[in-house]
Amino acid sequence: MTSKIKKCAKCGEYTLKDVCVRCGERTHNPLPPRFSPADRYGKYRRMIKYGRA
Repeated sequence: MTSKIKKCAKCGEYTLKDVCVRCGERTHNPLPPRFSPADRYGKYRRMIKYGRA
């Protein structure tokens, strides 16, 4: 089940629309992706996040 609520990164407003009503920026899903121990690409995401090569 996916979340229908979205959040504006600029002003922090929560909405159900793709564009923020207050500032006009695009909105995104505020929840992080679900954790899976079998994640094949987790190693690479952590390398990018923490700056390790």
